[in-house]
Amino acid sequence: MHEEHQTVTAPASLTLPDKHAIEAAATRIDTRVRRTPLLRVETDRTGGFPGNGPDAFTLKLESLQHAGSFKTRGAFNSLLRADVPEAGVAAASGGNHGAAVAYAARALGIKARIFVPEITAPPKLALIRACGADVVVGGQRYADAAEACADYMARTGALSVHAYDAFDTIAGQGTLAAEWDAQTAAAGVIGGDAGELDTVLVAVGGGGLIAGIAAWFEGRVKVVGVEPHGACALHAALAAQDVVDVEVSSVAADSLGAKSTGAMNLGIAQAHVDHVVLVEDDAIIAAQRWLWSQLRLASEPGGAAALAALMAGAYRARSDERVGVLLCGANVDLATLA
Repeated sequence: MHEEHQTVTAPASLTLPDKHAIEAAATRIDTRVRRTPLLRVETDRTGGFPGNGPDAFTLKLESLQHAGSFKTRGAFNSLLRADVPEAGVAAASGGNHGAAVAYAARALGIKARIFVPEITAPPKLALIRACGADVVVGGQRYADAAEACADYMARTGALSVHAYDAFDTIAGQGTLAAEWDAQTAAAGVIGGDAGELDTVLVAVGGGGLIAGIAAWFEGRVKVVGVEPHGACALHAALAAQDVVDVEVSSVAADSLGAKSTGAMNLGIAQAHVDHVVLVEDDAIIAAQRWLWSQLRLASEPGGAAALAALMAGAYRARSDERVGVLLCGANVDLATLA
């Protein structure tokens, strides 16, 4: 059973992305992003999958996106919509957003400076630098990087590219759902026809991804958020019916470690997200290892969180339920998977 929460609309002053904004974003970024594949997984044909799961599910392999995560969609949509100043762009990130902004900025010939906390994984730091951005490392948490980024923008006039709480970011991430929807309708699934979706499981950090996905599906498909117990900003916000700060301590903190969700994301989640489940770090690590051992798919902890909910029983699907699981990030040190 999921927790009940009252529906509370976002403040009237907020304009929330809808399907029209997502469709426009999809057209805008079409030549800039990859169309990532779907993979059907039959659980009785793979080793080590617990018996409490569905007979089969599909994985959306957004981990194969440019720069290793879905964040590239929002980064391109934001930059292509912006009037970029001479000072360029700046972003605070746990790693993936920074890599995506750096990748998109290089492609568009824009100067970028990325602020990251000390917990950022070395592969993500290396990727940001490889994309040509200036990198500033400081502070223990994402919030510390965000504060340093805000100070830099105030001094230089650099344009902000927010990781999750911005209209263009959310609309860009929503293009993933539009693509996913079209693929399932056209049976574009590796390993067999999976049929259209009943439910999608989506990892949540700041909430921009799940907001974009939920804004696209608008209740036609059940959207379930997945957060670590130690980084549960959206779960806490839904319970409080308001944006609240949470303490962050999780193996997935470098990608799902926002201390609070955004007001836009909460407004969309209250309207269109069915519920949010929580998973333990051990379950995330187990899902990450299973993806590598059984499917040879590299996933960072945050990228494996949605699958962890299915494997650990935090979300219990019916045997015939058509479940889609989003694998959203691959920026991991491969030595840890071995």
